[in-house]
Amino acid sequence: MDPHVRRRLGLTQVEVTQLGFGGAGLGDLFEVIPEAQAAATLEAAWDAGIRYYDTAPWYGLTQSEHRFGRALYRQPRRDFVLSTKVGRTMHAVHHAETYDRGIWTGGLPFQVRFDYSYDGVMRSFEDSLQRLGLPRIDLLLIHDLDIQYHQTCKRVEALLTELHNGGARALAELKAAGRIGGFGAGINELGMIPRFLDLIDVDFFLVALPYTLLDQQVLDSEFPRCAEKGIGFVIGAVFASGILATGAVQGARYAYSPATPEMLAKVARIEAVCARHGVPKRRRFHDQHVALEAVDESLGGIADEEPVRTGARDRAQGEDLTPRLGRDFHDGIGGMSSHHMQAGS
Repeated sequence: MDPHVRRRLGLTQVEVTQLGFGGAGLGDLFEVIPEAQAAATLEAAWDAGIRYYDTAPWYGLTQSEHRFGRALYRQPRRDFVLSTKVGRTMHAVHHAETYDRGIWTGGLPFQVRFDYSYDGVMRSFEDSLQRLGLPRIDLLLIHDLDIQYHQTCKRVEALLTELHNGGARALAELKAAGRIGGFGAGINELGMIPRFLDLIDVDFFLVALPYTLLDQQVLDSEFPRCAEKGIGFVIGAVFASGILATGAVQGARYAYSPATPEMLAKVARIEAVCARHGVPKRRRFHDQHVALEAVDESLGGIADEEPVRTGARDRAQGEDLTPRLGRDFHDGIGGMSSHHMQAGS
């Protein structure tokens, strides 16, 4: 995979590089990232030719957007694509020293309110522009509208209704006015893609944990309908929140939690197949995504500069890995989708 090659994203006219940079890690997700390290990491991504950057107000409770803005606002605006997300508005807390930041190890002292209404989406968009210090955002994504974050089906239904009655109109207006190039939805769970398709018109999906090397059920059950409509995909969790980067080691994370023994065993089998064919596992985990014609882009979320430099360089110089793995890979891990096999992965 050449990370510098650009593809048009879904139903938009926006072209993104095949490899992008995801911003959750620079929101201090699992560890506090010093400012100098964050800046050096983003500089390394730029130097490596990465020109698609994805962030969100939620990442580090606005920390990630601030960091991306400081890195990008001096660059020629036409040279990169930036996406961020809507669905949460951020509000200052009065006692920052005692504020519980939840899943974020660091981040900034802001409190979250979910808001998928017209006014909520417009406020989120304008606030993001100010945090980023940029005059334009290319792409917006509806963020975390699912059971994982809202707990009950009743609550999800209420928020989907709020989106349909208000937030979707705001997104359509922003696109029609040329203030964004397109919009989509972030997907964490099976079953949400059809619900969005039945509710509103979207240009693309950013698919996280339902599609990694460990999970491909979405390929057969939900991707085909999108492909028929020309809706594109950005793959947003190529390392499954950690384990596909670290390997099956103690403390490895899968789906933002400690990996189970079963998951560790599955990843160990993948590593064995890759080792047998002399294939670096990180290459395999990235390259599997762009083998599918419908996938426009994959995001890597890294919080240190050296893996960014070496990873992008290896992918630019690397061979097509498909012939070296083939059926051995499928037989070695089991459960691979038929679409995945047809794509040569």
